Amino acid sequence: MKHTLPIFGLATLVILSAIQACTSSTGNQKTTQPREYLVETVGTTDVTLYRDFPTTLQGLQTVEIRPRVAGYIEKILVDEGDLVRKGQILFILNANDIEAQVRSAEAQVKVTEAQVETARINVEKTRPLVEKDIVSEFELQSVKTNLSLAEAQLAQAQANLANAKANLSYTRIASPTDGIIGNFPYRVGSLVSSTSTRPLTTVSNTATLQAYFSMNERTFLSFVKGLDGKNTREKLAQLPPVSLVLSDQSVYPLTGQIETASGIIDAQTGAINIRASFANPEGILRSGSSGRVRLPELHKNVLLIPQAATFDIQGKHFVYVVHDGNKVVNTAIEVITGNLKSAYVVTRGLSEGDKIVVEGLSSLQNGMVISPKLTGSTVD
Repeated sequence: MKHTLPIFGLATLVILSAIQACTSSTGNQKTTQPREYLVETVGTTDVTLYRDFPTTLQGLQTVEIRPRVAGYIEKILVDEGDLVRKGQILFILNANDIEAQVRSAEAQVKVTEAQVETARINVEKTRPLVEKDIVSEFELQSVKTNLSLAEAQLAQAQANLANAKANLSYTRIASPTDGIIGNFPYRVGSLVSSTSTRPLTTVSNTATLQAYFSMNERTFLSFVKGLDGKNTREKLAQLPPVSLVLSDQSVYPLTGQIETASGIIDAQTGAINIRASFANPEGILRSGSSGRVRLPELHKNVLLIPQAATFDIQGKHFVYVVHDGNKVVNTAIEVITGNLKSAYVVTRGLSEGDKIVVEGLSSLQNGMVISPKLTGSTVD
């Protein structure tokens, strides 16, 4: 019995040591097992990106409405912001003085017409007397001269009447074009004339709005490169329609078209001025409004990766690329941050067929070995 206990205790110790060794070995295997990460293979695709350029809208025509005669504003027949048509009466000036001038001119015409008639009768009476040698030729020439003078006075009176009637018509001021009425610096009762500092209002023809914007030379060349056409105008005609983003960030429902580009590059800014036009049948757009012209740009066979697969270090973009042995290497990339909701277009740093980690990046370290799991997810 004295020998049995030591032998039993020794056996127990050996068994416990074996169990601990097995447990330790199993634990080591668990800690060295690589963690599983979702991995995506980089492929090429076609994608359309958009670039926005600040713009100011201008109507096809903005006309200042000014009076041609002096007078007090008697009526204003439209309101600010109204849509008016060509020939529509906008203002009426008090015409009392000009109406008096018209009546006076009409009376003067009647007087001179009577004088012409009297002179003509004198000529008709004198001509037979000269033929009968009752009066001299000089007398006939004298009455003919009086007739010519009377006719000239009649012509002058008729011109004065026409001028007075024209001035009278100028008291009714009409719109010279279709468009939108601007502000009214003068109100009813104001004395205005052709020398007034400010116009009565403006009329902006906004049936079509022109959007002016600028881009640098490099960007412009990227847009027109490869387009068919013998000159810039023909190349611009091949560009796809453009959109207009309004000041409230909404997109105008009608697309526009780029029409012209300036032939001179600004020496100070290196920019090219460009004009696009947008139809405005409902009058939603206003001359002077601001917005952004949005140009589509098709990129063919580009590398597209999820934004979630990238991380930033000091303003630079990086991804974890899976190399041989499933080792991940943080790799710097260059991207285009376009309008895509959750993806980047990669321009440098990756190649087609590369495998990148797309989730759990915060737990990765450079050179870490992982267990990759391919995903077939797509990006927008």
